[in-house]
Amino acid sequence: MKTPSPRRLRAAPLTPIAAALATLFAPAPLLAQELALGAVEVVAVAPLPGLDLPREQVPSNVQTVTSAALRAKQSVALPDFLGDRLPGVNINEIQGNPFQPDVNYRGFAASPLLGTPQGLSVYLDGVRVNEPFGDTVNWDLIPQMALDTVTLLPGSNPLYGLNTLGGALALRTKNGFDHPGGEAQVLWGSFQRRSLEVEHGGSHGDTGYYVAANLFKEEGWRDRSPSEVRQFFGKLTQRIDSGEIDLTLLRADTDLTGNGLAPESMLDQRRRAVFTHPDNTRNDMTMVALSGRYWLDDRNTLSASIYHRETRTRTLNGDANDDFEEGPNDGDCDPADFASGSPEEAQCAAANGAGGFNAETGANNRTRNIQRARGVALQWSHTADTHQLAVGVSHDRSKNRFSQTSQLGLLDASRGVVPTDDVELENSLDGETRTSSIYLTDTYALTPALHLTASARYNHTRVINHDRLDPTPPNLDGDFTYRKLNPALGLTWQASEQLTVYGGYSQGNRAPSPIELGCADPENPCTLPNALAADPFLKQVVTRTLELGVRGTVPGLLGDSLRWNAGLYRSVNHDDILFVGTSTSAGYFTNFGRTRRQGAELGLAGKHRGLDWALNYNYVDASFQSSACILAENNSSRGQSAECTADGQDDEILVKKGDTLPGIPRHSLKLMLSWQATEALRVGADFVAFSSQYARGNENNRHRSGDATDAFGETRTFEGSGKIAGYGVLNLNADYKLGGGWTLFGRVNNVFDRKYATGGALAENPFDAGGAFQTNSGDWARETFYAPGAPRAGWIGLRYRWGA
Repeated sequence: MKTPSPRRLRAAPLTPIAAALATLFAPAPLLAQELALGAVEVVAVAPLPGLDLPREQVPSNVQTVTSAALRAKQSVALPDFLGDRLPGVNINEIQGNPFQPDVNYRGFAASPLLGTPQGLSVYLDGVRVNEPFGDTVNWDLIPQMALDTVTLLPGSNPLYGLNTLGGALALRTKNGFDHPGGEAQVLWGSFQRRSLEVEHGGSHGDTGYYVAANLFKEEGWRDRSPSEVRQFFGKLTQRIDSGEIDLTLLRADTDLTGNGLAPESMLDQRRRAVFTHPDNTRNDMTMVALSGRYWLDDRNTLSASIYHRETRTRTLNGDANDDFEEGPNDGDCDPADFASGSPEEAQCAAANGAGGFNAETGANNRTRNIQRARGVALQWSHTADTHQLAVGVSHDRSKNRFSQTSQLGLLDASRGVVPTDDVELENSLDGETRTSSIYLTDTYALTPALHLTASARYNHTRVINHDRLDPTPPNLDGDFTYRKLNPALGLTWQASEQLTVYGGYSQGNRAPSPIELGCADPENPCTLPNALAADPFLKQVVTRTLELGVRGTVPGLLGDSLRWNAGLYRSVNHDDILFVGTSTSAGYFTNFGRTRRQGAELGLAGKHRGLDWALNYNYVDASFQSSACILAENNSSRGQSAECTADGQDDEILVKKGDTLPGIPRHSLKLMLSWQATEALRVGADFVAFSSQYARGNENNRHRSGDATDAFGETRTFEGSGKIAGYGVLNLNADYKLGGGWTLFGRVNNVFDRKYATGGALAENPFDAGGAFQTNSGDWARETFYAPGAPRAGWIGLRYRWGA
């Protein structure tokens, strides 16, 4: 194997490369052993470059994929790839848009939806892209075509800072030195989906450049669900004698429709139906980052970054009016109460069998949110004979300006909201978050085969809310400070060239975000992502994770080496922050004692005569570990527990220790095949299968269909099981090289056209079988709402590559 030059090594410091790079970072006693092993995969284990460890020394089951795998999969967005390929990941399509899913890993979520408990941190070239207002992740703002590597690090890794409760997703982008030449591709097919992607990279002397652009548009498979995505990414790399500097620019402008959940009765009649509309989110984001590495000498490296990120978000949600029930227009009007012949008498008589007035049945809820985040980080890395050490500091600051308005109206025959009243400003909030951190990590070679890794990070976070609308307490004003020192300790033993044993303990924390602190009063539930109320104090979430596992290879078995892994993990959240729903669109945030995610992972992968394959099974047991009463008015067991009815509450359920968390399948199976049939033709397949899961609102797992009587003697009727059935889906992809740089490719999703759902919630359906709003809330049905999966669909595209 030819040893790359030091300059070449610096061009791609964070990608898996040959053993020569491992020798640069390895302790001296290990050099001969690792060179004898051949290729050694290294993993970046800190947000900033400079600390790359051989995978055998990392005490966790780290997963890394490359840009080649992303391109072969032909995913429309990164979550699609993660859900189909990475073990332990499942997708809840709560919003019903390919760019707006909840990505769950080991029971922890990274979601664009306010109200989803966030537990994963996401970094793009060392910059944290969890939005500061709610720790959400806008997947539509991540340029998939510009990604070089995607690394999923499990556990509560303290090096990745706030929100790293269940894991961290580290994304590294391409540069002109490693990705010379260009590529352009067009795609079109089902749902009137069409896209154009263009990228080009190159270098002139010590200066490299890379640019990429993406235009995407579709009408969507559900009614009234068009979306449009525009992305641009550019990177300028300058090499100097002992280092390099990167200047990056990311721009994204998106217009997404996420029509969300729909009741089972409505989906049974029309799978494409939407509950209410419009449901629109517009994001406009600009990020500029400057980062660099400087080699002080052969053993010491300095890395630094500074960034500015601004995201402007506008939402428009047409909802059923949560205040209609038990309001002045709800089902209690009598024509005799009005003057004979008056319009009111006629309206009352005509409205739902004299049930109520067809007025103020819907509401258009709008938000505007400007989030500005900036930060700086510095890291020193040192390689000694038996140590690999890094020390870093960072400071991140964000300011948010959030406003929300509501406009009452009527729900028309299509269940869209027609405004009838004036727009009213309901909330206007300034939020500020400041986080300062210091971290260190050291991997120490106890013996040539035994490595101990110790890490720690201290986080100091201050969250300040200022109510611009109401200056008089109780209001949204708040000033809260959170501090936490998070340790981690891990051990790896390379028992042989083909076997590694590892184990570790880690701790991470998440401070409540401005949106959570502004929506924490159960007496004043919020219409998310909209109205806020006075903010009680919320405790920070602290997660402690234990992980044990083995991994290795079996040379010569099933062709080339068979790769395998097996592991166990347990993560316990203390003072977990959960969103408790009070209706289809409202609720509040609250601390909930303890929750636990534990499970097992098994994986096999190999290659034989042009066939690449991988088979992965995951078991996740996600459960509550404390007891509490929470609001769940559409759960059939409401008002039946003595602990929850003492104060006359008839709309609460008792959640007990051991109850399963909703939205998380217990079992998952993933099979990937990629066959190079000929030099020109490659055929691939992905099969994913997930077991059943509980719907939100069924946190106690006791909801049943039928009539139920509460402790006060009131009988109600409930429909739906409160569960989402398990499912399996097969997707196919292929590409064919036409020659001259041209490639024809295609993809078919859900080959057998399975009808399935990826998530759900218990809620009330105010519409009758014909879709008309019922003005007597006594006629509303309590149902299970589902997030339907897309039907069978296919796309075809053409790609041209030049100058590689």
